[in-house]
Amino acid sequence: MMRWWLSRLTAVLLAASLGATPAAAQRWVGSWATSQQIPEPHNMLPDDQLRDMTLRQVVRLTLGGESIRVRLSNAFGTEPLAVDNVHVALSDGGGARIVAGTGRAVTFAGHRTVVIPAGADYLSDPVDLAVPALTSLAVTMHLPEPPARQTGHPGSRIDSWLLRGVHSDAVDLPGAAKIDHWYQLGGIDVEARGREAAIVLFGDSITDGYGVTGGANNRWPDFLAQRLQAAPQTRHLSVLNHGISGNRMLRDGLGPSALARFDRDVLSQAGVRYLVILEGVNDLGVLTRGAPATPEQHEALVRGVVGAYAQMVRRARERGIRVIGATILPFAGSDYYHPGPPTEASRQAINAWIRTPGNFDAVIDFDAAMRDPDRPDRIRPDYDLDGLHPSIAGYRAMADAVPLELFR
Repeated sequence: MMRWWLSRLTAVLLAASLGATPAAAQRWVGSWATSQQIPEPHNMLPDDQLRDMTLRQVVRLTLGGESIRVRLSNAFGTEPLAVDNVHVALSDGGGARIVAGTGRAVTFAGHRTVVIPAGADYLSDPVDLAVPALTSLAVTMHLPEPPARQTGHPGSRIDSWLLRGVHSDAVDLPGAAKIDHWYQLGGIDVEARGREAAIVLFGDSITDGYGVTGGANNRWPDFLAQRLQAAPQTRHLSVLNHGISGNRMLRDGLGPSALARFDRDVLSQAGVRYLVILEGVNDLGVLTRGAPATPEQHEALVRGVVGAYAQMVRRARERGIRVIGATILPFAGSDYYHPGPPTEASRQAINAWIRTPGNFDAVIDFDAAMRDPDRPDRIRPDYDLDGLHPSIAGYRAMADAVPLELFR
């Protein structure tokens, strides 16, 4: 009897599967994203601040759409993470308030609670919410228990909000604590209806936006997104900022090395058609920060950096992604790294490789755009923040130096 019942059940399930009409495939494009890492101790929240806690985080979308989906992340967690009561709404000015009437509940396979395996990301079901380009979106979630090792992005450059209890759909969060980091949130995708595509900007603190005004969206990727939206020929393109402050090409530091995070931050992003790589200044600076390096060490570093570039180019091209190399900015004026002539020679050698035709599909020469004509190993004074990072005027100049023809 049991054998007959199992056979009958199998036949019913098979018939249902064969007779089902598959849903029309949806194509998605990343509109906002950020690179995940293990927060440093001073950026890590105490467990009690993430137990029975509502977390509201504000992000700026770079491409509009009629439907969105949310990417949660437990990439560096060591145990499964439960998240419930996820909610999205248009942000009312970048604070904790949301625009009344725009809120939507977010589900995962039809459920309000999701358990994300350790080391994984999790995509939500589609959410019917019209979002304009360059608008701010509030993503609210409730964490019943803290993650077993946090996953986040310390360099949010905008406030997030914490309040005990379940308040995901509240219009405001009076009494909420304010923090300037993102946690457990990897990206927002929009449904593509035409030729929409994403540009990944892959880099370090210069791309992450060190030194910008909190909540003002004045990183160079932000200025580039504004330029793209202002031109009819490029309004179909989004910008995904995958910069990590302190990031290096070859070694882990603040976050995984560029090569180690490449698959997750570039190849797994939705709808990527273009990639801009601006990495290497921290590899150069760290080499001699503590003590001088030998010529052989400089030569090995240059060889390692360009080898990593070549790996990234090869992997991206295999996915049909156009890869654009960005030359490393001068930084001889940095009091943090104190680079000398050998380091400058290594920078010039790497930039020469980037500029060599065929190594990349195209080049953005940030070195030429940002260097001081009188002292080309330094950033122009009117674009300089601290010898290593551009000022806000410098970030705007970087965005203006990007030829939009590269993306047409």
